[in-house]
Amino acid sequence: MPSTCLTPREVLARYHQAMIDRSADDLADLYADDATHAFPFRVPGAPERLDGREEVRAFYRAAWGDSPVRLTKIEDVVVHHAADPEVIVGEWVGVGSLNPDGRPFHATGLLLGRVREGKIIDMRDYMDVFGTYGALGRLRAMVAMFEKQQTS
Repeated sequence: MPSTCLTPREVLARYHQAMIDRSADDLADLYADDATHAFPFRVPGAPERLDGREEVRAFYRAAWGDSPVRLTKIEDVVVHHAADPEVIVGEWVGVGSLNPDGRPFHATGLLLGRVREGKIIDMRDYMDVFGTYGALGRLRAMVAMFEKQQTS
């Protein structure tokens, strides 16, 4: 690996900073052109997976543009290194507020990534969907979506 490549831990730190900055461009630029990003704990209507850097960019640009969440920091980060040096696992808690009233917000998640030559080639994004939607005041609507999906 050339010395100019980011380590998996550096990529994870930049990923977290992109979340705080709500920068879809900074986030997408961490990905290889043909990377994948999966959402194993997704809500109905959300994609299961994003294919390629540009899908990551477009998805997060739309998601963060519509979101009332303003993260101010990522804390309680626990990084687990795997036997495979390309793999990194990071637990995190995002802390911030909700617009327009400034109510406190926090969300938890776990990122499982594979970084090769300084770029994400695969990311699995496990976010506490129920906790996040509860904090947003949208838990009942999300549960209704799940119930509707189950009967369809």
